[in-house]
Amino acid sequence: MRIVYLAALGFLFVALSGCAASAPVRTLEMLGNTCYDRSTEPQTVIVDAHVHLRPFGGPAVPFDEVIEYFRRAGVLFVNVFGIGQMLPVHSSCTYYLDCPGTPVLPTLKNDFINAANVMGERPEGIHLTLSMAFPDLMRPETILPNMEILDREFPGVFRFMGEVNMVKQAQFDNAHEAVPKEKIAEWAGFMKVLRERDIPIAIHSDLGNDADPTEYLHLMEEVLRLYPDNDIVWMHMGFSKELTLMDASEHIEIMERLLDAYPKLMVDVAWRILWDNYFADPLRRVQYVDFIDRYADRILAGSDFLASADKTYEIYQEELAVTSRIFSEVGDEAFRNIALGQNYFRLLNLDYEAPTICSAED
Repeated sequence: MRIVYLAALGFLFVALSGCAASAPVRTLEMLGNTCYDRSTEPQTVIVDAHVHLRPFGGPAVPFDEVIEYFRRAGVLFVNVFGIGQMLPVHSSCTYYLDCPGTPVLPTLKNDFINAANVMGERPEGIHLTLSMAFPDLMRPETILPNMEILDREFPGVFRFMGEVNMVKQAQFDNAHEAVPKEKIAEWAGFMKVLRERDIPIAIHSDLGNDADPTEYLHLMEEVLRLYPDNDIVWMHMGFSKELTLMDASEHIEIMERLLDAYPKLMVDVAWRILWDNYFADPLRRVQYVDFIDRYADRILAGSDFLASADKTYEIYQEELAVTSRIFSEVGDEAFRNIALGQNYFRLLNLDYEAPTICSAED
């Protein structure tokens, strides 16, 4: 089995204060045995399992340039999301929040662009997994036909589905609606194909909001009840900009209950709002560190970086550092599984093995 070797040379870790530092140098080396020294090597993740290489509107960071962002930051594996919902082509907006009232609708466009870029450039030293972001969960009858289009144009290329929106309150002013509970049963056809192909699906499903923290919990519970054998990744653990005040104990109890009941469920801790609104608080952080350690094999990491043309490498570096901060406090098993990618490799059946953590004897 191939082993991921991470060589860190001439860097200082980006401190928890957010101070800039020179980037780690990490490479893929095919070695039999190695270990990762947490006392000298970076605490930032090597797997960014949640990146959007295409924006909602306007130009993106050029593909070769954003690949260099990953190289400079020491990221070796990237889950390539597009954006499945785009602003109209004639819109002057880059971000939907700047254009309330303008529809943001599902489309195949970004999946085609991502696939053409990845297959055309085939960048060395970075492992890219392409994800289908187009699905309109409100119109499930369109999903299999669109999958067939991608299969025809890019056979065998897409190995992930998402980020797809079941309920995203931030887009309510842009013609998005929460998927009704009864509509979820109509997903059966495409969910069956995903199971047959061992393709995970990453779902953005807001848990609730500050007025009602669990308003939409029943939607994810219905998905899990109907499709327990699908690999499902719950984006952001259900958090959003609309939910910043939830009691950490209540939130963790919900996560534990569902993770215990549904072994195929995973959660991701991407997006800096988790740090800004929850993890930055020391009292909350200690609870989440304990949760991460106890569910070390059920969590994915990511920056949730959106590569619109105005985003520089420094912005990506900061978002990666902020979303990685929590991992400096978790135990070795959680660090190896999440930051060093073992959970990601296992989920996608990739022929890679994360390094073990060095012991005192090493």
